[in-house]
Amino acid sequence: MAPPPLLAAACLACTLAMFGTGLSDLRQMLVTKSVENIQFLPFLTTDVNNLSWLGYGCLKQDWTLIAVNTVGAALQTLYILAYLYYSPAKRPVLLRSLLLLAVLVAGYSYFTLLIADPQTRLGRLGLFCSVFTISMYLSPLADLAKIVRTKSTRCLSFPLTVATFLASTSWTLYGLQLRDPYITVPNVPGIVTSVVRFWLFWRYPPGQDKPYRPLPA
Repeated sequence: MAPPPLLAAACLACTLAMFGTGLSDLRQMLVTKSVENIQFLPFLTTDVNNLSWLGYGCLKQDWTLIAVNTVGAALQTLYILAYLYYSPAKRPVLLRSLLLLAVLVAGYSYFTLLIADPQTRLGRLGLFCSVFTISMYLSPLADLAKIVRTKSTRCLSFPLTVATFLASTSWTLYGLQLRDPYITVPNVPGIVTSVVRFWLFWRYPPGQDKPYRPLPA
């Protein structure tokens, strides 16, 4: 069953908005010529996720998945190259990037050479994509616990939270429409963690942790 064009467009727009939040990090690197306070691992894991879902979309011949993850993989690769260029410690960044490339080559070889049946290949790749996406959504739970301890949401991005909630909701509905559990299931944790973040923003407003400064006399 083909998804409604409006739902496909919503998935495309919301996911690209979520990927686009990394443009602020790219702008910061270009302006400061530094990678200070910018984490490399999210770029790397998101790139793996995009390329995996791109493969799933190609096998499934789903043009919404193909379009979204082609743009997403291109953006994440751009972020990685910018980080590598401005990072003073290039060796660890380069080693991680080469490890990513090796994992992708190994995965491509496994799914194309060792699994002959197209449906089996689609199912196993879908399972891998689902597990990887769920792990990405659940990985910030330690940061959420830290926010509760410190009573500060300074390390959270509200625009990213909104974009993640909309993207996860859109893809959940998209997967339900296609009756594809590999798309539906991994996006549910994205909705849950986004709701938790909204509650944290409400419970600990960003302005309340600013230090008090007396007005000059």
